[in-house]
Amino acid sequence: MASNLLRFVLDTNIVVKAFRSPTGASALLLRLIRHGDAQMLVSPPLFFEYEQVLARPEHLAAAGASQAEMNRFLDVLAHVLTPVNIHFLWRPQLNDAEDEMVLEAAVNGGADAIITFETATFAGPARSFGIDVVTPGPVLSRIRP
Repeated sequence: MASNLLRFVLDTNIVVKAFRSPTGASALLLRLIRHGDAQMLVSPPLFFEYEQVLARPEHLAAAGASQAEMNRFLDVLAHVLTPVNIHFLWRPQLNDAEDEMVLEAAVNGGADAIITFETATFAGPARSFGIDVVTPGPVLSRIRP
């Protein structure tokens, strides 16, 4: 992949939104990744969190999807993401320990941004590492002006 691609980590809430609403901005981000227009970084623990959260009955029901369809969604995602190995941990940086893996993937992967609906959660710590914290809309504008 080209080195000038935007590199980012998706918070779990973005992946859930993409799964539940395939026509929204979060789903569009995933389509752009599939087409090679951006680079999604993810660590194994973060990917496992995506799987665990998407498998919750309320998300499957909201998406009108079966467990098998959710697995296919994750399989497609797994084939286009860029894996990140975690070499350094900086805990605690955030109030919620579950969010630490998002920040760790971003820092260890050299991400340009964390994309989340909870920008206040990550803002200070991420910016101290030079990582932007944004919602999907501004990122879509950067990828496809």
